[in-house]
Amino acid sequence: MVEVLQAGFYTSIQDLGRFNTQHYGVPLSGVMDVRAAAIANNLVGNKANAALLEMTMTGPKLQFNEDAAIAITGAHLTPFINGKETSRNKCIYINKGSILSFGVSKLGVRGYIAIKGGFKTKKVLGSRSMYKAVTPICILKKGTLLQIHPSEASPADFFSKLKVKEQYLKSEFLEVYKGPEFDCLSAFEKEKLLKNRFTISKNNSRMGYQLLEPLQNDLTPIITSPVLPGTVQLTPSGTLIVLMQDCQTTGGYPRVLLLTPQAITVLSQKKMNDSVFFKLNE
Repeated sequence: MVEVLQAGFYTSIQDLGRFNTQHYGVPLSGVMDVRAAAIANNLVGNKANAALLEMTMTGPKLQFNEDAAIAITGAHLTPFINGKETSRNKCIYINKGSILSFGVSKLGVRGYIAIKGGFKTKKVLGSRSMYKAVTPICILKKGTLLQIHPSEASPADFFSKLKVKEQYLKSEFLEVYKGPEFDCLSAFEKEKLLKNRFTISKNNSRMGYQLLEPLQNDLTPIITSPVLPGTVQLTPSGTLIVLMQDCQTTGGYPRVLLLTPQAITVLSQKKMNDSVFFKLNE
């Protein structure tokens, strides 16, 4: 069992998401950075859909009440075990009674903690991903006790370490496809959309990222239609909104672009005032 001593800014349990429920209006949810989460689970020998912790900007402070093997990936959030800085992208044996904490964020926004066996929380609609109004809680709180699926962990078994290419944490380019309403834009607005730099606003979360620079919107409103993570909507005011993992399942704004899965991963590691460019994948 793992006890949450401090919760961090926004720490939640996530897996790959809640599939086959969107027709009921239930968001997909799941990890924002699929790449980092996959590396973490692989390092500790978990299945791809094992539940792990997703951290945002600042990490939690956790006390391990049993021996465990963990891996920390994604953003550089400066992890410590019992006050001593420890490694990322490596399977680490952690003794019963040890405390995992985090320091300053050096690069990126979202980090992941996988534990061998995975976190054992109740599945709701086929997923352990936390989401408000679907699961009992949507973020971890001080005093939360997290159960772990049974597994054998000993110091001699865990030496795996990866040299992870982390250029994506710094990348500004978001690969995109044309959205259903892309060709309704004028030639000028298409060029502006694909050649200009856009800035992440303060309004960014697991639901979506708003961009500061407006685009002229002379489009006819559309009938409410399906949307999914990665959809780029153009609002009547000209604001661009990139939908993310906790986004709604339908929307009435024109869908001008669609991010690739790799681009969602890149954007998930961006914060307010970071810049991005859209790169059309044809």
